[in-house]
Amino acid sequence: MRRRPLGRRAGTGLAVLSALAVLLSGCTPGGAKDEKNAAGPSDVYYEIFVRSFADSNGDGIGDLNGVTQKLDYVKSLGADGIWLMPIQPSPSYHGYDVTDYYGINKDYGTPDDLKRLLAEAHKRGIRVIMDLVVNHTSSEHPWFADASKGPTSAYRDWYIWSSERGGRSPADGAAGAPPWHALNGDDYLGIFWEGMPDLNFDNPAVRQEMTAVGQYWLKQGFDGFRLDAAKHIYGDFNSTINTPGVKQKNQAWWQEFRSGLNEVNPKAYLVGEVWDGPAVIGPYLKDAFDSAFNFDLAGKLIGAADTERSADIGFTLSRIYDYYAKSSDGKFVDALFLSNHDQNRVMSAVGGNVNHAKTAAAMLLTLPGNAFVYYGEELGMSGLKPDERIREPFPWNREPGKAGETTWEASQYRGDGTVSVEQEESDKDSLLSRYRTLISWRKQDEALRKGTVGSYEIGNDAVMAYTRAAGEVKRLVLHNLSGKEQEVTIVPPKGTGDAFAKIARSTDAAASLRQGKLTLPPYTTVVLKP
Repeated sequence: MRRRPLGRRAGTGLAVLSALAVLLSGCTPGGAKDEKNAAGPSDVYYEIFVRSFADSNGDGIGDLNGVTQKLDYVKSLGADGIWLMPIQPSPSYHGYDVTDYYGINKDYGTPDDLKRLLAEAHKRGIRVIMDLVVNHTSSEHPWFADASKGPTSAYRDWYIWSSERGGRSPADGAAGAPPWHALNGDDYLGIFWEGMPDLNFDNPAVRQEMTAVGQYWLKQGFDGFRLDAAKHIYGDFNSTINTPGVKQKNQAWWQEFRSGLNEVNPKAYLVGEVWDGPAVIGPYLKDAFDSAFNFDLAGKLIGAADTERSADIGFTLSRIYDYYAKSSDGKFVDALFLSNHDQNRVMSAVGGNVNHAKTAAAMLLTLPGNAFVYYGEELGMSGLKPDERIREPFPWNREPGKAGETTWEASQYRGDGTVSVEQEESDKDSLLSRYRTLISWRKQDEALRKGTVGSYEIGNDAVMAYTRAAGEVKRLVLHNLSGKEQEVTIVPPKGTGDAFAKIARSTDAAASLRQGKLTLPPYTTVVLKP
């Protein structure tokens, strides 16, 4: 979440790499194919800020038709899912304060435009989930406008008022900002900002309406939701957010929501924004969310890439996944990512080092679960907060402002055009090519996207290693995090007979494995198989 809204700002088709080029770019010859998984999914979702992505009508603002026109680019990347940031009407540029839960932001298009997008995405085998913001509305929502009239309003109890809840105490807002805001002699609760009043989920009518909203969008053809501020439904204050009672009420609400969605589509995918550690996330995976974003892991992966020092990711994840499996009766799927619309972009986080960005991507895309890629990270877009600077227009062309690009806001981080689709499409060493290669690996190799992850001791702080297994298919993944060649000895993991004797895939053809000695060129990722 972590946002303060600002006011509205006014503001070509591209060649798709052939399947052969995607497979061969950055791979060893032996890594261009895999025996029985060549046609599998990638389980990669591409996060799109519609306003910044692609403009179809020349008004400078990205729109739904622009996304539709660029679906072949998403497909060429290898993603088989997209996440649309809020598309509902809102007074803010970002859309996280909704004024009509059943509408489409007029800047983005019409209901027919959305139907076309969903149909074209599904035609390409691309799932579409949408951001759903139920914790709060906009202060300009008709419900809140009516509730503000006083205690006699039919919508008064749809929000939380201090006159009914014991004054301004507690006042330690869970999101860090002052939670109470004065209006017409009373105070209302809005933990993120005064323009985002919290809904009152103790009111059954609110819960019923929010479930109906979810059902409505599933009926329109969406495949699921990214659920904003998921732990804050009843988590209003730092002093109470982690108490058992609050956590149980949050879990119960999301289970109620899931149950309602099951009436329309039992296979709908729900991923929650629970910005917390595994102990808090776990209960949400019981009959509620399929996934919750792994914020802790994102920091560890970027930190390892930036410092060129390994961490035992395999051990950490194996312990967490064991807990999640018990919490969810084995039904959870991790939601991996490096950055999103609330965080500094990867390229800025690693100081502009493209090799570090490639390493971070390699770690992300060789771990189990659904991997989420924020638009532009595959190009190496830069950006540091405030939020507008990490949500800048997507650079389709070397030169800004050409047809199809958005201009709703000037880009401060665009640079000289080398970070653009046009520039990187034909460069086999580009970050875009590396993302395509790594995502193609996931499509070809089930063990890189599903199954288990385990610890592997390599005895070299510059090399990260972990095992992957999906049924009988076993892999050992190694990343040289450093700019120096590394040689490591490969032995079977303790307690197993798995001898990893062959290179299945490599980002550098110079990698070699001879008599149990693996040579890793600088910043190289290698996947070994028995």
